[in-house]
Amino acid sequence: MTTVAAIAPPTLETPRLVLRPLNADDAAPMTDLADDREVARMTTSIPHPFSQAMADAFIARMARRDARHEIALAVEHRREGFIGVLGFHPNEGPSSELGYWIGRPYWGQGYMTEAVLAAVDWARAGWKKRLLVSGHFADNPASGQVLCKAGFLYTGEVRERFSVARDAPATTRMMVWLG
Repeated sequence: MTTVAAIAPPTLETPRLVLRPLNADDAAPMTDLADDREVARMTTSIPHPFSQAMADAFIARMARRDARHEIALAVEHRREGFIGVLGFHPNEGPSSELGYWIGRPYWGQGYMTEAVLAAVDWARAGWKKRLLVSGHFADNPASGQVLCKAGFLYTGEVRERFSVARDAPATTRMMVWLG
């Protein structure tokens, strides 16, 4: 029987950002940014309001995950500090699902595109992934732009995915990346 060695979550660097494993010091800035209704409503899983206890629990939960299957990284701006989260999560079938969010003060500046490009490159080279999926709420076309710039393609599939912050399903346009 072959045992697959555990891997550590990566630290990735871009010109403006560092993507790194989450740590306890991220809880306060995560709370400040994720407790914005407009940020939370663009995700499936962030509730609104969002408390520091929720941030602490999320960071602790991600620290216990097997990095061969699930990874969550802090997106840290080199000058500003923590600005968001990017993660690869188990999905039905052989693919992992990419999800991310960024604090509203950092929207529209290309930071998440930079982070997703680095993460997808790592998924291909370091994690040996050849298939990733993601999606964005139809009322968040900027997220679709991020995914397109990273090489994701629309599948034509539209799903209703529940958003905790909205307390309702949101129309979601599904995308795929083939490495």
